[in-house]
Amino acid sequence: MSTPSDHATEDYTVRGSVPPLREWLRVYVIGLFMGSADAVPGVSGGTIALIAGIYERLITAVTAVTPQRFVRGVTALLPIRGGVSIPQALDVWEDVDGWFLIALLGGIFTAVIAVTGVVDWANEYHPRELLGFFFGLIAASAVILLRAIDIEGTDEIAAAVAGFAVAFLASGINSGGGDSSLLVVFVAGAFSVSAMILPGISGSLMLVILGLHAYLSAQLHAFLGALTGLVSGGSPADVVGSGSVVVAFIVGGLIGVLTIARIIRRALDANHGATLAFLVALVVGALRAPVFQIGQKGYAWNQETLLLFGGAAAVGAVIVLVLDWYAVDIDLDAV
Repeated sequence: MSTPSDHATEDYTVRGSVPPLREWLRVYVIGLFMGSADAVPGVSGGTIALIAGIYERLITAVTAVTPQRFVRGVTALLPIRGGVSIPQALDVWEDVDGWFLIALLGGIFTAVIAVTGVVDWANEYHPRELLGFFFGLIAASAVILLRAIDIEGTDEIAAAVAGFAVAFLASGINSGGGDSSLLVVFVAGAFSVSAMILPGISGSLMLVILGLHAYLSAQLHAFLGALTGLVSGGSPADVVGSGSVVVAFIVGGLIGVLTIARIIRRALDANHGATLAFLVALVVGALRAPVFQIGQKGYAWNQETLLLFGGAAAVGAVIVLVLDWYAVDIDLDAV
């Protein structure tokens, strides 16, 4: 059993581990920018992290989260194997840079909820403009990324062709509606959340390719609305319906971060140039997705569609190019 002095020491350690409020706010604001970028296809939250100077810290924190550390941390908080040990739990928390991840994820989730609400509304009332805006974001991102890499060797060329083919073909499969089974949502969560931490690769772009971006945005806000509705006597069935989709995506995302992100990390270490060529080519090939979805939504490529789509694309491209101009050149060699 712990003595009063032990409790005092543990309380002091807990308080001492918490970073200053200013540091919390700084990381939270970076999370807001990353979440806003991740929620919009074509812009990468990983790129924002690179620009903000926290990318290496983010990768270190994510790869530090392992099943072994999770079990060790939980065990330290349970009255087993010698009792509760706050210092041991804090050691694990410090190993995974827990306070940093909490502040960053808080900002990301806040932004994702806000931005996906706008995307959901635009998809319902202004789909051609929304898809055009996505096209502009993706096209400008592709230009910037292609400028940042060299595709010269045989490995790089083969990887680029493969990446382009994968994205181009995937962009035409069930686009606009998509297979929305829980298994597909789970897999989409694994790939898209992993992509979110890679500079240049947008997690939402992966969802556009799979035709699930609008669907998952709608399900997220339906779930939040159902939770709010419970207070005023809403049906729990509404929460379960949309909640199962949200949970499947989150679980897939967690597994993706713990597995797929590590696979990509190892691929980068094994053949940096070829892996980057593949990832950037995915962005180029994904340009088909917004164009293909125009037809899927029942619009013809007439003068009105061209004007709305083209005008919105120009706005999206300008935003990305301005951000790139005033921020910093993307240094993919630092990935």
